[in-house]
Amino acid sequence: MVFAHDTEAALTTLAALVNTPLRDLAALDAFLGEHQISGSRTHTQAELDAVRALRPRFRRFWEVGEDELVESVNDLLRESRPLPQLVRHDGWGYHLHAVPPEVPVAVRLTVEAGMALVDVVRTGALDRLRTCAHPDCADVLVDLSKNRSKRFCDGGCGNRAAASAYRARRAGRP
Repeated sequence: MVFAHDTEAALTTLAALVNTPLRDLAALDAFLGEHQISGSRTHTQAELDAVRALRPRFRRFWEVGEDELVESVNDLLRESRPLPQLVRHDGWGYHLHAVPPEVPVAVRLTVEAGMALVDVVRTGALDRLRTCAHPDCADVLVDLSKNRSKRFCDGGCGNRAAASAYRARRAGRP
């Protein structure tokens, strides 16, 4: 494990949020369920719009250097005013929650992203935030492998690249 479980989960959720268009409320429900985001929900268009609005802001985390990332993370944390506390629920051991469960889901996602990125910066692991290496993909990823070798997103790009390389070898092309 590269980071603590809650940090890895938050980073994975962060990358997935950047890569997921969230076309409607059903897509938001599915996304939050898949990533086990707990807390209250309003199930409204306003909630969906607030979560969608996070996507371009969060994508910048993959596009900036350490100093600008630190500024962005500090801005996120100042805006949301987290109060970190250890909690245990839903079969998970103690982990960090930094806002109460009744705050809006967009705020919870923002705080979880900010707290996870704090760990990324503190451990000098900014190089684990990557963009997919497939030439036709712009998705982001978090490399949680031990040897820092993940190059492709989870959308099948690694398989496409391998198939393309195989076809090129079979055709005798470099």
